[in-house]
Amino acid sequence: MPTPRTRIDRVRASAGIVQLALQQIEDELQGEVGAQELAQILRELHHEDHRQDGVFGSLAQLLTVAGQAAERIEPDHDGEMSGPLHEAAALITDSAGLHTYYATRALDPQGEAA
Repeated sequence: MPTPRTRIDRVRASAGIVQLALQQIEDELQGEVGAQELAQILRELHHEDHRQDGVFGSLAQLLTVAGQAAERIEPDHDGEMSGPLHEAAALITDSAGLHTYYATRALDPQGEAA
């Protein structure tokens, strides 16, 4: 009978899949790419109108859930453990997302309607 996989085993496997997927996107960007196509690729990472969509939104949601888990185990419920996770989630959507949005607008101003 096989040994059941632990939570950390499942997380490691999932993180490995994510890393492979991101490597695939990075590989796609190594070749020739035009401004419009690059903007379209970047829009897959961050959707300005639907921030929960895209890679950044998914990562921010993951950090938010991790922050909620930390809240449940914080001895003093003072935010010492959970606060940085919530801040990281906000930084992804607010900072990285906003800068990516600016880049897509510069690369393909007409693509915003697409």
